[in-house]
Amino acid sequence: MDCWPAVAAAYLRSGVSRKRSPIRGTVLRRKAQTTTLVLASFILAQIASADWRVTSADRQSSAVAGIEHRHIILQNADESATIDLAAFSIKTATLHLIDNPGGSENLAAVMGRENFVAGVNGGYFDTDFRPLGLRVFDGKTRSPLVRARLLTGVLCATAHGIEIVRLSEFSQKKKCDAAAECGPFLIDSGLPVRGLDQSRSARRTFAAVARGGSAAIGISSTLSLAELASALAALPDFKIWRALNFDGGSSSAFWVRRSGDTPFSIPEEKAVRDFVGIVPKHASTER
Repeated sequence: MDCWPAVAAAYLRSGVSRKRSPIRGTVLRRKAQTTTLVLASFILAQIASADWRVTSADRQSSAVAGIEHRHIILQNADESATIDLAAFSIKTATLHLIDNPGGSENLAAVMGRENFVAGVNGGYFDTDFRPLGLRVFDGKTRSPLVRARLLTGVLCATAHGIEIVRLSEFSQKKKCDAAAECGPFLIDSGLPVRGLDQSRSARRTFAAVARGGSAAIGISSTLSLAELASALAALPDFKIWRALNFDGGSSSAFWVRRSGDTPFSIPEEKAVRDFVGIVPKHASTER
């Protein structure tokens, strides 16, 4: 990757006009600025994901068209990692939050009983099993927005799409059908977030959105937050724009209903307060 700065400099020198036409000068300067920003973002993304390379990427259709299970194995100089995604188009599916106030339900049981195609565990909760941060179930707020170090973003599903937004961007007037406050941010504007913890490794779950109307929920093998962010940036065919970490470690769980096969399941090791599930839009209107 050492050649990237030289390549970038040569490209910019060749692509930026020095002419000062009174008519076209402003346009040329804007084009130069746009070119610089686009190329800089591309270089940073390449450098950020350079440690990981994909060694295997398998796809399998789910029981519903437009939703698929992706099983991806990555390798860097020191270790391998596995990421499982349930990826979908917001045209065909959406997200629902499922409450588990008594902790008596597990992810697989809830997903198998309802119309869900895939799901993961949800957000953080305190020692009294109360959710930490905003929770919206079927359009109703059950837990308020809070300010805390790790709670840096909100996953919000509406009739128009799915967003991951920073707290500074989120309006409490926004009408979310489902919402979960969690964190930290893993990827923002297509790049791994800087300063994430590199010392503590655990199994992790997350939500992600890509440009073009795609979204995903997923789980990783044991990684630090920084490692997960750089691994997600290296995923093929699903260029993540934003990704948000969910409650990890022993809370991590993933389930997907695959076409013509038994469900793929990674169960949680302890009771969790809520779940995030993918449901087809036609089923969503019937709930």
